[in-house]
Amino acid sequence: MRLQKILIIDDEPGIVKMLETILRKEGYTSISSAFTGQEAMEKISRNLYDLIVLDVMLPDTDGFRLCQEIRRHTAVPILFLTARSGDLDKLTGLGIGGDDYITKPFNPLEVAARINVQFRRLEQYQNAGQTTEINRFGPVAIDRKAAQLLVDGQEVPCPAKEFELLLFLTDHPNQVFTSGQLYEHIWGYDSIGDEKTVSIHIMRLRKKIERDAKNPSLIVNIRGIGYKFIPPKQGEVV
Repeated sequence: MRLQKILIIDDEPGIVKMLETILRKEGYTSISSAFTGQEAMEKISRNLYDLIVLDVMLPDTDGFRLCQEIRRHTAVPILFLTARSGDLDKLTGLGIGGDDYITKPFNPLEVAARINVQFRRLEQYQNAGQTTEINRFGPVAIDRKAAQLLVDGQEVPCPAKEFELLLFLTDHPNQVFTSGQLYEHIWGYDSIGDEKTVSIHIMRLRKKIERDAKNPSLIVNIRGIGYKFIPPKQGEVV
């Protein structure tokens, strides 16, 4: 039995029913659904969910706008599920706070697998063997148990995939990883063609932890290879 609470937001009852059936077979027992943006926000205001599956095209709102509103309330993983398959739509979805993006038609088993990976990866990083629960890098502090990012002592909202990516990079300081390697480590799928997903999440992280996101000193590009995290030296201003 899986105790995580999942909310499915989609205006197609057949899709909702299919996903509920598959997820219950996977052991998830707490699954809710909403067919409009208004209904979704009412449920989110009253309940704490662990993951949200979100359709982009809803009868009363655009799923991208709804994602931005949801992010004001929670940092849990948001998995977009939509018929809009263009690169611009995917970049938009990931850029505003989505953690994953699946296009219709889809294999419901793939959706279940991606949800399982979302939960498993975050749990692995939160429970990783560390001598301290809070890791500090200059003005940046990462509380892995509480899944919180603090900058200059203030909590900064950090969606699940961004948090996992930050944990992975800070757990491997000064090591260079390609976009494909990061995608495989964090998302757990075939990395071909998903470099954009990584670059968008890196960009969002830089805006949160860097003094100057356009000239980063913590998460840096290694030209032609990938990214690495450079911890600040003691007393260094970043």
